Amino acid sequence: MARAPWSDDEVEAVRELARAFFDKEVVPHEEKFVAQGHPDRALYRRAGELGLLCSALPVEYGGGGGTFAHEAAIVEEQVKAGDGAMGMPVHSSIIAPYLYHFGSDELKRRVLPRAASGEMVLSIGMTEPGTGSDLQNIATRAVREGDEYVITGSKIFISNGWLCDGIVIAAKTDPEQGGEPDLPGRLPRPASAW
Repeated sequence: MARAPWSDDEVEAVRELARAFFDKEVVPHEEKFVAQGHPDRALYRRAGELGLLCSALPVEYGGGGGTFAHEAAIVEEQVKAGDGAMGMPVHSSIIAPYLYHFGSDELKRRVLPRAASGEMVLSIGMTEPGTGSDLQNIATRAVREGDEYVITGSKIFISNGWLCDGIVIAAKTDPEQGGEPDLPGRLPRPASAW
């Protein structure tokens, strides 16, 4: 198969490492993971040891210092292997970058190295009973009380929910305001409740 135009030798080395990891350490145990409803937590630690978690995060936060191309190669190999157990794309390609770009310095120092090592599994809770993933109509609320937010509401289908140590929860802080329009290159700024 021809190399993708966005790839280079370093990305291909990561790809080969990811392929071996999924083929040898994940896929042979897929039936067990399905039966128990989640992958073994040790797989996240192993992926972290190999540098397959948070590969695009800066080294100062425990990441690989790579680019999204590194993440894309890992995700492609996960898909090619047929693994549906590990929520690595949610962990490494969505939540970790979200925390890196919008989290406080203290949050980044506390959470990201542990996420990159696989010691901490990251998750996201968006979907709600009755509204699905329609974020404009979510009912979950976050109300500030002193130095923290009190969350009320329900979430279902929480990606990485069985194993998570840290979760980004989609919640409204002001139900009177609608959602911001989708603007290219802009993510909504979360309320930091970590």
